[in-house]
Amino acid sequence: MRILLVEDDPLLGDGLRTGLRQLGFEVDWVRRGDVAEQELRAHPYAAAVLDLGLPGKDGMEVLSLVRHAGNKTPVLVLTARDALPERIQGLDAGADDFVVKPVDLNELAARLRALVRRACGQATERLSAQDVTLDPAARTVRRGDTPVTLSKSEFDLLQVLMLNAGRVLSRQQLEQQLYAWGREVESNAIEVHIHHLRRKLGSALIHTVRGVGYTLLREAPA
Repeated sequence: MRILLVEDDPLLGDGLRTGLRQLGFEVDWVRRGDVAEQELRAHPYAAAVLDLGLPGKDGMEVLSLVRHAGNKTPVLVLTARDALPERIQGLDAGADDFVVKPVDLNELAARLRALVRRACGQATERLSAQDVTLDPAARTVRRGDTPVTLSKSEFDLLQVLMLNAGRVLSRQQLEQQLYAWGREVESNAIEVHIHHLRRKLGSALIHTVRGVGYTLLREAPA
């Protein structure tokens, strides 16, 4: 799951990026508000963590601008500003959640998962389709009652497909949601991971729409 981290403090930003990566997120980190606005307009992030006191453009301005442009990326505001009027202003400007520094990394990750889940119309933490269940917090997958071992890339791809069950996603869309900056991606990486998922979870789960992309089927075809 690819997210945008916007934080100008180098120590905090590096710590958050490292910690969130360890918890399963792909993280792009920028330190300026104007750059954050450009990235949010250019890439389909699953969510963004946005500081307010930023060079270039204030985080509140960035939030207001992208919302007025129609951008629906879930945004968690992470800030040292804990006054109630500012929290109200941030929520009214389009923030989906508001967390005051310092924040526990596990809590931050849980809040991000909740934002992404709600944005995709998922009511519960665990994702299910056919006989497959995925737990984003524990990063586990089961087929029926049997645990299934997946690589990180296979798990991340399955999670994106399950969050978008019934929607056809192209290879480019999947790559944009799965890989942060600097990640070298083989041209056939998505196809290889799809092949492995089908082998481990059954061929009926992921359907190829020829010439378009892939979709995950909630119910097995008749």
